[in-house]
Amino acid sequence: MLDYNAEMIMAGVHKGGEPEMTWTVGDAMALPLPDASVDAYSISFGIRNVADIPQALREARRVLKPGGRFLCLEFSRPTAEPIRKAYDLWSFNAIPAIGGWVAKDRDSYQYLVESIRRFPDQNTFKAMIEDAGFSRVTVTNLSGGVAAIHHGWAL
Repeated sequence: MLDYNAEMIMAGVHKGGEPEMTWTVGDAMALPLPDASVDAYSISFGIRNVADIPQALREARRVLKPGGRFLCLEFSRPTAEPIRKAYDLWSFNAIPAIGGWVAKDRDSYQYLVESIRRFPDQNTFKAMIEDAGFSRVTVTNLSGGVAAIHHGWAL
């Protein structure tokens, strides 16, 4: 497991995991792993926060063995207009307010919804993954496109 935040790594270590798991602090744009050294690379709700997404995608491709799998779960764009309008209303109004009330941190939840809005839509992100050298890239929308799983192969 690799995370940019040492506190998140420590939380994972304390929670436990499989014996073969190793825990590392690292940067998705400069992975501390050799070329073609891993079978799979997964990232969930994190690539949207990377400073240089194309570089992070190239790094993911670099460390995957031939035949390796890339999986990315990330917030995305609702595909139907009614869902998109309802989601926009909810995300820009309710999420920051709830974050302020529950976590006493409205600003972080405002950042969350803004970062989701700035993230590329499904097709644009799919093209970015292909540009990084992945093959057979697919997209699976979840909850009407509120989130999506992007999958590619290092062939």
